[in-house]
Order: sequence, then structure tokens, then C-alpha cells
Amino acid sequence: MSSLFDRFFKGKTTLPTPDSKEAAASVPAPEQFDVVYAEALRAATAKDFERALPLYDQAIELDPARAEPYYKRANALRDIGHLEAALTSYDQAIERKPDYAFAYCNRGVVLHTLGSLDAALSSLDAALGLEPSDAFAHYNRALVLQDRHRWDEALASYDRAIEINPQFAAAQFNRSMVLLFQGDFKKGWPAFEWRWENAQRLSIGAPRNFAEPLWHGKESIAGKRLFLYSEQGLGDTVQFCRYATLCAELGATVILEVQPPLAGALTSLAGVSQLIAKGSPLPPFDYQCPLMSLPLAFNTTVDTIPAHRKYLASDAAKVALWSNRLGMRSRPRIGLVWSGNPNNAIDHRRSIRLADWITHLPSGLQYFCLQKDVREADQAALDSNPAILSYADDLLDFTDTAALCECMDIVVTVDTSVAHLSGALGLPTWLLLAYTPDWRWILGRNDTPWYPSVKLYQQKAAGDWTEVFSRVAADLRREFRR
Repeated sequence: MSSLFDRFFKGKTTLPTPDSKEAAASVPAPEQFDVVYAEALRAATAKDFERALPLYDQAIELDPARAEPYYKRANALRDIGHLEAALTSYDQAIERKPDYAFAYCNRGVVLHTLGSLDAALSSLDAALGLEPSDAFAHYNRALVLQDRHRWDEALASYDRAIEINPQFAAAQFNRSMVLLFQGDFKKGWPAFEWRWENAQRLSIGAPRNFAEPLWHGKESIAGKRLFLYSEQGLGDTVQFCRYATLCAELGATVILEVQPPLAGALTSLAGVSQLIAKGSPLPPFDYQCPLMSLPLAFNTTVDTIPAHRKYLASDAAKVALWSNRLGMRSRPRIGLVWSGNPNNAIDHRRSIRLADWITHLPSGLQYFCLQKDVREADQAALDSNPAILSYADDLLDFTDTAALCECMDIVVTVDTSVAHLSGALGLPTWLLLAYTPDWRWILGRNDTPWYPSVKLYQQKAAGDWTEVFSRVAADLRREFRR
């Protein structure tokens, strides 16, 4: 993960802030620079970058020796995604102020975003050499080290950031993911609760406020009504809904609220007394708990993950309909999923272009598109390859997706909700993972304790899907002797 933390100016000006270059020009020098620069800062604070950038340029023109306008301009360019231009502006700031720690820090963030990990680390080290107590620099250094798979060093940098600022929620949360990725669930799950302090950044919404108490796993829930609710993505809900069964085994009457697209697909989950779609009126209950806090409540370790081969079942009638529609099986059927939600923060790592994958698919097999949403560029590749059959328009909800998955011999997918669904159904699933995948897949494994039927194919080098495609192709040929 990468950070776009900003470093806005410290201190305030009391100078007038005119709205035009002409008004600024009426102010005697040297106050003219201060007026223009103050207005640029005001515009940037309001996220009005279209106005801020010309004002920064004007301030630089008025006083090209000052480092701060270059730095602020770089921050604005970074925030609108002009990363190369931002780097140039950070360099110009550092040229004028060689001890500009904040510029080195934010320069490191941009280099990290661009994938230049060594250069990013050098820039962040320079920042810390100048400002050792900068928690943000330690945090961003940890993110780079994490992507370099230098896990112990990353944890040390997170720890230093937290030592400087114990309420640094992003550092606390990202530290939890490194711990979980290493399989250290004892420390990881408690730290994972910091996600609620990162709710806006994670797009999980604000913590829900209930009069009923949060269940921590300590209170007896025998004879009690326990409300469990989804909080993050569809895949997260599929993965952690399994804990509803454990809650029922403790004697609770379990009410489970999930995202509307999943409501039909989760009706087979054992132990759920009432399944409701999010947004529906809530029945009365005694305790409540978000789904992703249940591993903490149950003190889950890698060895105690509730990992039945399958804990969901497809709609038998829909499976029969899809089976009839596909007709007689003449060749092995391989279901493909190559992209997920484009709004996911790490989508650029996990999703792939269909055109890049097609040439690596072995012949003699029958391929099916299992995703409902196909991006425009991928649709062109799909249309030009009729060997990949697509029923995207007929996948009305996840009950259809589950039934179609049941008709496959193997589901081959990137890290999306379909991977979780197929794994929860106990189907043979091959999961393609980035070099630095999501925390849940645990370090150094080609299997996963969460889903016994899932096999992992992780990149051996950052961004290198070709090698992954080759391994998958070889295993498909071996599996079906093609």
C-alpha cells in the first residue's frame, strides 16, 4: 500500500488574499510574493488545484530562490496524479533547500507510487536523516519495505512511527496486516481493530453505533440474539461469514446482515437464523459484532481457522439450469476471472488485462468468463476471442455466479470475490496473486488455510504476470494431459 499524506504549510499569514494576478501586482514588493503564495495555499487547501497551480507558478516567478513554492506545487501535482512533474518540483525544492526533510519524504512517497522502490527508500532515508522523529517518514518507509518483502524491517519502521505517535491509525492498521501476513494472528487480530480509525480511507464507512454491546467473545451468548454484519468488500463477507456457524454453536440466535448482491448466495450458511440484506430494517438483538472482528473474538490462530472444505452450497435448481444451458461437456471447462473492482486501492496490482492472458491459455480446453462486469478494454479482447464464452448479461447475482462456477472443472481467478465464493463452495480454485498480495493469503504458501480447495500462484517478481501465466498453463496441461 502506498500513502499520499500531505504536508500543508505550518503557520498562517495575515496578509490580504486577492483573487487575481492584477490585484496581487498592486501590492508593493516584497509583499507581492506573500500575497500570491498565501492565495495559492488557500486554493490548495480547498483542493482547488486548477487555481492553485498557476498561483504557485506565479509565486515561483516572483521569487525563484524560495524552496517552499516548489514543494507545495509538487504536493498539488501529486494529488492530481501528475507524478513525474511532482518529482521534478520536489527536486527543485531540494535543490534550493538541501535539508528539506518534508520534500524528501513526499518525494519518496511519489517514487513508491511509481514503483521505484530503491529510490523511494533512499529518499525516505534521507528524510529521516534530517528529521529522525518524523512519524510519517517512518510509516512510508515501512510501506516500501513491505513491498520489498523486508517484513521485519517494515515492522520496525511501523513500531518507530507508532512510538512517535501512538495514535497513528494508518501505521497501527498497516502493521496489523504485516503481522497477519506473517501468520502472527495473536498480535495481528487486536491490531486489526485499528481499521475503524481508517474507515474513510478503507471505504468501509464509519463504525456503526448501536445501543447493544459489542460481543468480544468473552460474554456468554447462549440464548442471546447476536447481530453480525458485513463491513468491507464482498469477498471479505464471504470469507468471514463462516464464523456465524461458530456463533450458533455457542447457542446464539444469529442474525446476519450482508450486502444485497450476496443475500441469495449465503442462504445455505449453517447456523444463521435470519439473513437480511443491508439497508433492511433490523430486528431486535442483544449483542452485535462486525464480521471481521470475529477472528479476534474466537482467538483464531492459523491452526484454528474454521476451514471446512465447503461451507456454502449453490442453488441446485440454478446449477441444473446452467448445466442444461451449457450442454454436454466435450472438453474440460475452465472459468476465468481477470479483474475486480476498479475502485479497490490495490486493483492495479491484482487485476490483469485479458489480452495479456489470452495467448498463454492452453488450447483444447473450454474457457468461460465468470465475471459480470467486464471493462471496456477487456470487452474488446473478449469479443475478438469467441473461444472464451461469456454469459455476463445473465449473471444476475451471486447465485448465478455460484451455479456457473459449479459447472467448471477449475476456476482460475485473480483476487476477487469470485475467488472467495468458489473457495467457500469447495470448488477447485486457482488463485493468481500479486508479488505483495493481500494479508489474508499468508506468507510463503501455495495453499491457504482459509480454503482447502484453493491453490495459490503468487508472482515471483513484482508486476510479472507472464511467469504466473506460464505456471498456470503448465499445470492446466498437466491436469488434463494437454
